[in-house]
Amino acid sequence: MTTEATLPTTSASPSARQVWTRARGIALALVVLLAGAVAIAVVRSDARQGELDPRSADPYGSRAVAELLADRGVYTRVVTTLDDARAAAGPDTTLLVAVPDLLTERQQTRLHSATEGSGGRTLLVAPGGSAVERLAPGVTADPALSFDSTLAPACDLPAARRAGTADTGGIRYSTTRIEADTCYPSRRLATLLRIPDAPEEAAQEGTPGDTVVLGAPDILYNNHLDEHGNASLALQLLGSRDHLVWYLPSVSDTTAPDDERSFFDLLPSGWLWGTLQLFIAAALAALWRARRLGPLVPEELPVAIRASETAEGRARLYRKANARDRAATALRSATRTRLAPLVGTPVAQAHTPEALLPALSARLHDPHGDGQLLHTLLFGPSPGDDAALIALADQLDALEREVRRP
Repeated sequence: MTTEATLPTTSASPSARQVWTRARGIALALVVLLAGAVAIAVVRSDARQGELDPRSADPYGSRAVAELLADRGVYTRVVTTLDDARAAAGPDTTLLVAVPDLLTERQQTRLHSATEGSGGRTLLVAPGGSAVERLAPGVTADPALSFDSTLAPACDLPAARRAGTADTGGIRYSTTRIEADTCYPSRRLATLLRIPDAPEEAAQEGTPGDTVVLGAPDILYNNHLDEHGNASLALQLLGSRDHLVWYLPSVSDTTAPDDERSFFDLLPSGWLWGTLQLFIAAALAALWRARRLGPLVPEELPVAIRASETAEGRARLYRKANARDRAATALRSATRTRLAPLVGTPVAQAHTPEALLPALSARLHDPHGDGQLLHTLLFGPSPGDDAALIALADQLDALEREVRRP
């Protein structure tokens, strides 16, 4: 009765436990990131809904100020396109531009051309550097924001003096217009500017108009309207005309189809910092994984390969490449390495004819003892054809057997 031996498996595929051990760190990190993203989304899901929208009752909406204005006979109309905003400009209208930075350069220029000299009021809410320079020429935004949110008026503008302190702290502005009212300063730069129209423009239209630049939108938010003098300041700035047009710019505004926007204009603000954070996270992950590699560890082959198979495989490669010179060099080098210890020559000098051949000649007592023949056999030129290569291999084998013979 015979028993069949169970052969060990030769599969190199990792087991499920090994896969889990290797991947659990990454899986845990992904779970933590996903949980964090969900938590942030839940916390901020309704934090900025309807921001600066006079129809929104959310904390950052502006419905409260719109209703207060309606009680005073000023009705608010919301527009979302540039054409509607330009058409609404007039002496009896206050045009509020909620997010001027969303407008392209050409849209900003077109809007300014419509409001300039119209006799109405244009109120720009927290315009950035490039936007304020086009919508209110002569005004420059400072890169450094205000430290404080609540500021004192410190100016002669009646609306600001009546309102008192207000939450205007945000972007700070400077102007070259000497007739401008600079209010609510922070470190000597105003966070609220009122720039009257040029005298010739006012005389032409018959009604003086102006442009108001507001450094922060806080006084318009529902959750800040009842703080300090925010309500008073907002009602006075927005209620000076019978009509209020509330312009909510949008990236989907197609009123200027020939106005091209670059790829970076379409990206949301803060994308640069987000990309930098991703690079830092990737670098930290690479360092974390690199520390886990450690030194190399020898590992047994999953299968045993016979030496004859390796030799035959290399021989077939040499034959396919027609590399008789390389094959002959390999045969001679291996033979010299094996013969050197047998004749008392250091292995380091096995490939030096002056050291190997004299010792080999002294060991042999047959015609191969001729030094010239040994030199040709062990250090000679490459064979010219396959037959000569086979003959060389046979001669090297015969020489090694003779040296090993006691």
